[in-house]
Amino acid sequence: MEGRARAPAAGTVLNALATGTGSAFAIDAYTTATVELTDTAGVEGEIADAPDADTRLIERCVELVVERFGDGQGGRVRTESEVPMASGLKSSSAAANATVLATLSALDAREEISREDACRIGVQAARDAGVTVTGAFDDASASMLGGVTVTDNTEDELLAREERDWSVLVWTPPERSFSADADVERCEQIAPMAELVADLALDGDFARAMTVNGLAYCAALDFPTEPIVEAMPLVEGVSLSGTGPSFTAVGEHSALETVRDIWTERDGNTWLTTTQTDGAQTR
Repeated sequence: MEGRARAPAAGTVLNALATGTGSAFAIDAYTTATVELTDTAGVEGEIADAPDADTRLIERCVELVVERFGDGQGGRVRTESEVPMASGLKSSSAAANATVLATLSALDAREEISREDACRIGVQAARDAGVTVTGAFDDASASMLGGVTVTDNTEDELLAREERDWSVLVWTPPERSFSADADVERCEQIAPMAELVADLALDGDFARAMTVNGLAYCAALDFPTEPIVEAMPLVEGVSLSGTGPSFTAVGEHSALETVRDIWTERDGNTWLTTTQTDGAQTR
């Protein structure tokens, strides 16, 4: 039994670390999972081009799906990604979503569960694997459903979903930043700003929410604000994505090309893409 699926990466509108409310938007870059199930117990995971990477998340996704819809199967799961790991672009959520859908496909159980609930399986796997502080339902829901989502991560509740047709600019520095290592207590100190961002997001003002989030979380997590300040006059919204180190900006393509010329002067990878509204899909 074999299944294959892919899920998009995402950028941040509101980081959920301060209050538990989060918001994210899907972007046109993908992680693909291939799952092969057998009657042999145990799940073995592999991440392409990263032989030493932690595979507990994707293995746990397979286990949870099999526990609910299977009959004790084990097997293998392999992910390949266009999204750099530990970059703030929701690579873990994309990998979890792709793995869950690929496992459901292998079990011929895709129609037995909604995409929202399939997303919650990946969120539980992320908690079990210890790769997230909040459960990251905001990131996972944007990746699974596409578009822009607003969520209550304390209850894994979807508060809103809308679609935006933006071009997206991403700058990823060479360093990595793991979400589970973030200073939660320091982030909680900016809760009043996070509450303002949540109000903006629930009003559909995602771009302005994004910029306020970026300035607040750069201060809390000790990232530079210069990329945000440089982009603000030209774009609709710009932010630190997740707990960094990537920054994302959204707006008109021509304006983002101008910002790209500025951001590419720094080390790392700068690239243009678009928002994604279809979410994760079996292949």
